[in-house]
Amino acid sequence: MSEIIFDAAVSLNGFLADENRSLQWLFDVPGAQEPDPALLPHNVGVHVEGANTYMWMVENEDLIENPQKWQEYYPGVTTYVFTSRNLPIPEGADVRLVNGSVQEILPEIRQVAGEQNIWVLGGGELLGQFFDIDAIDTLALTVAPAALSGGAPLLPRTIGSERLELTEARQAGPFARLVYRVKRNG
Repeated sequence: MSEIIFDAAVSLNGFLADENRSLQWLFDVPGAQEPDPALLPHNVGVHVEGANTYMWMVENEDLIENPQKWQEYYPGVTTYVFTSRNLPIPEGADVRLVNGSVQEILPEIRQVAGEQNIWVLGGGELLGQFFDIDAIDTLALTVAPAALSGGAPLLPRTIGSERLELTEARQAGPFARLVYRVKRNG
């Protein structure tokens, strides 16, 4: 059975994006332009992300004008974008814009993933919805050596330590890598 993995970079003080919804702060860290492939989840069949995360990637990588990049970055991966907006989709990309709760859409996501893993990329509110329905298996964070004065928080929820079991803590270049196994409620 597939796992649902949240794996993202975060600032020292717990932000996924800055106050302008940008991830540029992350790519300004020396070594961030070429991430260690060992840090990325394996056997991924589905990406799940919010509209802001998706649009930042589309705009930053100019994916509408260069749709071939999508296939280079995400070959064979279906992407679900939770949004209430009509967003552009790169030509040839398997991007599905969905409007509803994670609980409503998750059965379809699991079916599409099959035996492959589901990678939740962001944002924090989306991660919170997965936590709310007890559907996250792994929480993997790559902590960057940078602090932001504000922005999009990692997880706008209270999650007690009884729910998280540390399974990995190590240095990854200039970053700290933390991986937690998420314990089920009850």
